[in-house]
Amino acid sequence: MKAILGKKMGMTQIFDEEGNVIPVTVIEAGPEVVTQVKTVETDGYNAVQVGFEDQKPQRVNKPMTGHFEKAGVAPKKHLAEFRVEDGETYEVGQVITVADFEVGKKLDITGTSKGKGTQGNIKRHGGPMTHGSKHKRLAGALAAGTYPSRVFKGNAGPGRMGRDTVTVQNVVLVKVIEERNLLLVKGAVPGNKGGLVRVQYAVKGQDK
Repeated sequence: MKAILGKKMGMTQIFDEEGNVIPVTVIEAGPEVVTQVKTVETDGYNAVQVGFEDQKPQRVNKPMTGHFEKAGVAPKKHLAEFRVEDGETYEVGQVITVADFEVGKKLDITGTSKGKGTQGNIKRHGGPMTHGSKHKRLAGALAAGTYPSRVFKGNAGPGRMGRDTVTVQNVVLVKVIEERNLLLVKGAVPGNKGGLVRVQYAVKGQDK
């Protein structure tokens, strides 16, 4: 389970040995604490629940307070669950840090994209820019007239845009700064600065 929770700190650039500039996103990842270990016998599957970022005790409700006390860990702001691979063992209270990650590996990073509010058809879905379009900002025809005499469900139209769960795949891990709990990954990561992200080893394309 090479996975960790973190916060997007922003973007910067670093230089490699040849002097080439590499645009990187800085992620403050961990340390996270194991708050629960799920097994096939007790829960029907193998997984690990982890907590990230300390929370004030007065801001945690009673059920979650009891959950953290049972695990013997301080209250956490964010909880997440990761599936465990065969042969891996974790204990409640174990600390997971960026030291477990290897430079050069590819990562899948999941976050919540920036919210754009209500947007029009062109910005949200792209527009009719060909076929002799006389007006580039209109949605165009929605449906036929006589049949079906209605607009099909799921038709592209104006509406809320952004604030979706987005996963960027195969992002290369360029540098790990253990003493500051930082991961530097090449390229962009979804979400605002300070947004919660979920970092794990890439499922596809790791060896390519």
